[in-house]
Amino acid sequence: MFLKKRHLFSFAIIALTFTSCSEYQKVLKNDDVKAKYDMAEKFYNEKDFKRSNRLFEQIAPKYIGKPQGERVMFFFANTFFQRKDYNMAGYQFERFIKSYSKSDKIQEASFLGAKSYYMLSPNYSLDQTDTDKALLKLQNFINEYQDSEFFAEANVMAKELTTKKEKKAFAIVKQYNKLGEFNFELLKSAVAASDNFISDYPGSIFKEEALYVKLDALTHMALNSFESLKTNRLGNAKLAYDVLKKKFPESKFSKEADNLLKKIDKELKRLPEEAK
Repeated sequence: MFLKKRHLFSFAIIALTFTSCSEYQKVLKNDDVKAKYDMAEKFYNEKDFKRSNRLFEQIAPKYIGKPQGERVMFFFANTFFQRKDYNMAGYQFERFIKSYSKSDKIQEASFLGAKSYYMLSPNYSLDQTDTDKALLKLQNFINEYQDSEFFAEANVMAKELTTKKEKKAFAIVKQYNKLGEFNFELLKSAVAASDNFISDYPGSIFKEEALYVKLDALTHMALNSFESLKTNRLGNAKLAYDVLKKKFPESKFSKEADNLLKKIDKELKRLPEEAK
């Protein structure tokens, strides 16, 4: 008896699904805009974003300039977001914002548009165009809507993307230093890149390591210089050591930095007085 009821229930579900699909196909193919609107909203509320998206796509041009146009365009943009088509979601939310700047949905649309580009942001080692776009949109949102329910989430996302950009910039600094151990020009680039990084990202979580990388690069530059240039360059390396210790007295690079200082002092003692 139980199996029979279960089979009947399964059959009913299949029949209902078939009927729903049949109705959907029928509405999709006819020219009744109102019927498409009603079915699109029904599917949207049921979270069937694939079918609602297709229907909204057909009717959106028909509602331009009409009272329902705002609602249709927002739903249409959000169906892309819900389906994880973030390129189209970002584009459609931008269209919505331009078309309905006074809408009650403007905050949500601005946030979801920014979040679409956030979702497109790639690994830090890749091109960061979408990251830059997301950061700009998130920062605009944060500045504009400080009382928004999405404000806290926007801040978290902006911080994450900023850290990603810092990580990419710092990876370049480290790469210069790694490749330049015995290459003077690359070591110069490592020092310059360190200075630029610290200037561009003064509050970065990588600042401590950037200061250490600068010390490391300056030390190798000095140790591999001509005798006549060593005193000045060793002095620059010692200054870099002092800055690191002043900014981060308990630095996690203290052991490595102290070892570099020993090499600097040893070389300074070796130099003849006339070189000093």
